[in-house]
Amino acid sequence: MEAVLEILKGILFGVVEGVTEWLPISSTGHMIILEDIIKLDVSEDFWNFFLVVIQLGAIIAVVVTMWHKIDPFVYSKETGLKVKMSTVKLWLKIIVACIPAAIVGILFDDILEEYLYNSIVVSIMLIVFGIGFIIIESKKRERFRVNSLKDLSYKDAIYIGLFQLIAAIFPGTSRSGATILGALMIGVNRTVATEFTFFLAIPVMFGASLLQVIKIGLAFTFTEYLILFAGMLSAFIVSVLVIKFLLNYVKKHDFKPFGYYRIVLGVIVLVYFIFN
Repeated sequence: MEAVLEILKGILFGVVEGVTEWLPISSTGHMIILEDIIKLDVSEDFWNFFLVVIQLGAIIAVVVTMWHKIDPFVYSKETGLKVKMSTVKLWLKIIVACIPAAIVGILFDDILEEYLYNSIVVSIMLIVFGIGFIIIESKKRERFRVNSLKDLSYKDAIYIGLFQLIAAIFPGTSRSGATILGALMIGVNRTVATEFTFFLAIPVMFGASLLQVIKIGLAFTFTEYLILFAGMLSAFIVSVLVIKFLLNYVKKHDFKPFGYYRIVLGVIVLVYFIFN
């Protein structure tokens, strides 16, 4: 019975991960509150492993949902297997954008986690980037400079990657929130900014999971593996729904509501941990 309860908790964490990983509202901010309210009865090593690897469920949802845009191969009976150069170029831009965060993550992961992974930093970054969304979206634009993934330059990719670096350093920024905000600031339209953010998550999250395997290993109990699987599965299912929702949402709406939500959540996180 206790094992069933822990698996249900894992499912709940997966649901929260599936929602907050893609909406620009910080999965970290939500996870630290949920972690304080609901404790998983697992080892500390597994908990640290779980928080990162559960994101693989969300990443697989991106791969499945957006496969038609990230698959670099096309096959037909007439021409056989061919490479789509436009998709290859897209992957090169994704890799370029991920380099800054990857370097910092590999070299300084333990230091960042020890000194910056706390409620004060999370709440401040929630509020700061929430204000950022409101300010950027309040500026009236007649048109965006980049309206398709093909129009995105390597220079744009590097700029967006630097914003992803901010998210890697300061928890609570939200990886998706930082990259979308950075893209909007340089004139990328909301749909392209959102899609490119989804694609950036693929190498980042796979890399982060691999880093956890190297650091912690895989010596967990059967129950812990069941918890991980349940969390990843629920994160996958919820992520598919959230990705589709967000892609439809950005066609007609801006990100201001998420900015206001971030500010409110930031205040809640700050107050919650001051008085607890």
